[in-house]
Amino acid sequence: MQSLTILKIGGQVLDHAALLNQVLDAWSNTPGHKILVHGGGKLATQLAEKLGIPQTMIEGRRITDDATLDVAVMVYAGLVNQQLVAGLQRRGLNAWGCSGASGNLILSKKRAPKNGVDYGWVGDVIAIHTQSISWMLTAGICPVFSAITHDGQGHLLNTNADTIAQSLATALASSFPVKLVYTFEKAGVLLNVEDEASVVRRLTPALYDEMKLKGQVHSGMLPKLDNAFAALQSGVQTVVLGKADVLIELLDGQSGTEISL
Repeated sequence: MQSLTILKIGGQVLDHAALLNQVLDAWSNTPGHKILVHGGGKLATQLAEKLGIPQTMIEGRRITDDATLDVAVMVYAGLVNQQLVAGLQRRGLNAWGCSGASGNLILSKKRAPKNGVDYGWVGDVIAIHTQSISWMLTAGICPVFSAITHDGQGHLLNTNADTIAQSLATALASSFPVKLVYTFEKAGVLLNVEDEASVVRRLTPALYDEMKLKGQVHSGMLPKLDNAFAALQSGVQTVVLGKADVLIELLDGQSGTEISL
C-alpha cells in the first residue's frame, strides 16, 4: 500500500517567497500520495489591519466575526490556495485546491462558546469525506486544503489548519500508512525557546505535560501538539514537527521533533 504524507504549512512559509519555492520544490518530489494543508494567518491579519478590522487571538485561535470570516475566506480559500495550486502545477504535480465545502469534503460544526469565550464563525471538524479524497489520491492528484470548512447549512467556517491536517490524517489512517508533518518557525519543540539547539528529538505525553507545567510550551504550540498526540492515538503512524527550510530532512526523520505515545 502506498504511503500518504500530509504536510501543513503556515505563514512562516507563505510570507517568504524563496522559502515557499524551496518547500514546493521538495514537496513536488516527495514520493507517495500527498495532501498539502495551509493556513495563512499572518496574511489574514495584515489584510484585516488594512481594512480596519480588529483581530483577537485566544490560545492560538482566531476569534472570527462576520468581517474576519470574509477576510479568512478571501485569503485562505482564494489567494493563498490558488497560488499554491499554481505553484505545484508549475512543478508537474497535479494539485486540486479545496475548501471543506468543495465536494462536501470536510463538514464542521460551529464551535459553542466555552469558558465565556464566543469564537464566532469557528468550525470544529465532525466528518471527512474520505471516499472522494481517496479517489483524488489514487488518481495522482495532490489535494491542497485551505483552513475553510462548512456546516452543511450554507455557512462557511474558519477552522484551525493544524486541526484540519490532523483530522485528515486520522480519517485516512485506515486506508493508508500516514505520516503527518507540521512545519513552523522553530527547529522543533524546544526545551528553551531561545536556543535552537535545544530541540526535543522525541516528545512523549509525560514530557509534554512537564513542559506545559514549566511554561516551555504555550499559545499556538498547544493546539499544534494536542492535535499531534490525538492523531497518533487515532492510528496515524508518524507525526513530526520542524522547520520548513529542511523539509527533505524533516520528511526523512533526520531533523525536527518526532511525537510519540
